[in-house]
Amino acid sequence: MTDKLKALLDTRQLLLADGATGTNLFAAGLQTGDAPELWNTERSDRITDLHRSFVNAGSDIILTNSFGGTHYRLALHKAGHRVAELNQSAARLARAEADAVDRTVLVAGSMGPTGEILQPNGSVSIDEARRAFAEQAEALAEGGVDILWIETISSAEEIEAAVLGAATIGLPIVYTVSIDTNGRTMMGLTPAETLKISTSLNTPIAAVGSNCGVGASEVVAAICNLQAATKNLGVNPALVAKANCGIPDYVDGKIVYSGTPELMAQYAILAANAGASIIGGCCGTTPEHVSAMREAIDQWQPGSPSPDVDTITRVLGELSQGAKAQMAGDLSVAGGSASGRGSRVTRRRRRGPD
Repeated sequence: MTDKLKALLDTRQLLLADGATGTNLFAAGLQTGDAPELWNTERSDRITDLHRSFVNAGSDIILTNSFGGTHYRLALHKAGHRVAELNQSAARLARAEADAVDRTVLVAGSMGPTGEILQPNGSVSIDEARRAFAEQAEALAEGGVDILWIETISSAEEIEAAVLGAATIGLPIVYTVSIDTNGRTMMGLTPAETLKISTSLNTPIAAVGSNCGVGASEVVAAICNLQAATKNLGVNPALVAKANCGIPDYVDGKIVYSGTPELMAQYAILAANAGASIIGGCCGTTPEHVSAMREAIDQWQPGSPSPDVDTITRVLGELSQGAKAQMAGDLSVAGGSASGRGSRVTRRRRRGPD
């Protein structure tokens, strides 16, 4: 298969991804607890409208509405038997909007976590999860995606399962983790560890990065740390930054994100300076934010130094001590089994980069 992602990266230094799916769908009427994936057939016009808005805002890559598209997640909504239907629909809706404009827009098949804890800490085996991801990846490919985009992952076991499942299809693979616990994922992975996993799977990885988490500052720090780790490990995947739009807060019973278009434009520049070549937004990021990021990326000039701790905190907000330590050079993988620390944590249902 033609690697359209590599071809596009070869012609440009920076690519702009899209923004949030879930939080924008909530604004369009999705109710808390509902599965966004069901809207691929029940409210397809609203999914189409969202994709179109991101394409019009300048996105080079749009993600399908399929974050919870494994049978594990869909089963929570009595739709575990609809994996093929809902993922194919997700891909086709995005594909139609990408192909409607006179420029190259890539479609990335979003694949979020299963919601299960994998062995040895949980009951689901890596092979069972791999099969679930393979089932989803096959449906996304049949719907016409260009990339398989694994996101908001926290454990080494789930990275392995998702990558190996996606690898059965032959499309470029991207994976991003959520750094939300003192410079680590919920299950203890540092950015450097997430990159190291890619070297042990015997599968080509197009891009690695960070999405969601606790704010744009932590994502930019993660990109700095991933860039340093690429040199230590001798690998060179593209790096992906897809940060939340500021910090969430409850206002009148709703979650509101603090980030302005101006803040997200500044984040895009810092992420580019840190070494990211694919930059987008996660939770709370609207087409208005993406449009501001497009303008910033178009004006970006290479050669600026990677941002330091003071710059990141001054522009984007405070960093965790763990992220600061890693930026100071502590890229070690010491500290126990990064993939297995902690017990099962229940998180609110979301699409991931939303």
